[in-house]
Amino acid sequence: MSNSKKLRGAVIGYGFISGKGHIPAYLERAKTQGDVEIIAIADICEMRRNQAQEALPHARIYSDYKVLLEKESSSLDFVDISTPPCDHAAIAHAAFDKGLHVLCEKPLTPTLEEAKSLLEHAIKAQKVLFPCHNYKHAPVVKTIRDIIQSGKIGRVRSLTLNTYRNTHAKGVTEWKTNWRREKKYSGGGIAMDHGSHTFYLTFDWLGGYPTAVTAKMSNLEPQKYDTEDNFTAVLTFPTGIAHAHLTWTAGVRKVIYTIQGDQGAITVDDDDLQLAVMKKSGGPDVAQGAVTWEVEKQTIQSNWMDASHVSWFNSLFDQFKTAMQNGDFVGKEAKEAYLCIQLITTAYQSAAQGCKELPLSTEIMN
Repeated sequence: MSNSKKLRGAVIGYGFISGKGHIPAYLERAKTQGDVEIIAIADICEMRRNQAQEALPHARIYSDYKVLLEKESSSLDFVDISTPPCDHAAIAHAAFDKGLHVLCEKPLTPTLEEAKSLLEHAIKAQKVLFPCHNYKHAPVVKTIRDIIQSGKIGRVRSLTLNTYRNTHAKGVTEWKTNWRREKKYSGGGIAMDHGSHTFYLTFDWLGGYPTAVTAKMSNLEPQKYDTEDNFTAVLTFPTGIAHAHLTWTAGVRKVIYTIQGDQGAITVDDDDLQLAVMKKSGGPDVAQGAVTWEVEKQTIQSNWMDASHVSWFNSLFDQFKTAMQNGDFVGKEAKEAYLCIQLITTAYQSAAQGCKELPLSTEIMN
């Protein structure tokens, strides 16, 4: 695939994330870089199909992804899967069968068996499987990575990652607004919805993969929903420990992350980042000035309040494009998507067993 080739894609699922995130990002990229064009969209909801046609007047619109793939696959390079997780695997397999690359919203699949099958199919089909792990592309998260790699805070030893939401992410009003709270569509609650974002960041920041997890969860509205709205987990890594807390019942929408190194720390509150670097002096102990910290504060606009995260998509698509060009069919991102599903699945088992610590495998596939 040459750098100059215009990539032709189809989007399957025209809900909130594609309507407010992916499609606007593709349209902007088409104007500024001219290297992508969405030629077809599929959605099972008639009202959403009508809105898709308004957004992309020249695209062909389908009510069934199978018909779209049958009629359009010879003109396509990739599909973008933006449906609820319950359908990710079937659509991705169908796309691979048609010789297409796959960009897929998180979580990659609701079950580990489906995830493993997709990775195997991608290798067999020689087509890229790429998850939308978009938090990696938030400007403030890129800054965290740069600071860690610079060595300023030394070796990272512990993390806390807290994601606060005052409600679950609502779907479009035209189709099952609360689908994220129905396990048959979502595969789980906040751990399934937000767990991937939290867990792949821990992989990056602790420079490896966890070997064990213990978890606890609750559902404050069991009479209405069959999925958890609060989730807490502790992950054991060879190099340290990570604490994760995810909630849909907070009083504020916010992310707060801390990264503790042996020479300093990073604290993030949405767009506000504080870097503290340890400075040693001649005192006998901390209280008497043996150690002080040089503190630097900065604000890095990352638009956390915009749930579409449209401004992060271009950077993610660059990675997907590079993977297609290089034939990186099951790369680091796909493997980490698999490990995220393993982690979420095992965390659910831990919670069901009274917060029992359970082992995790770092093997992707046998």
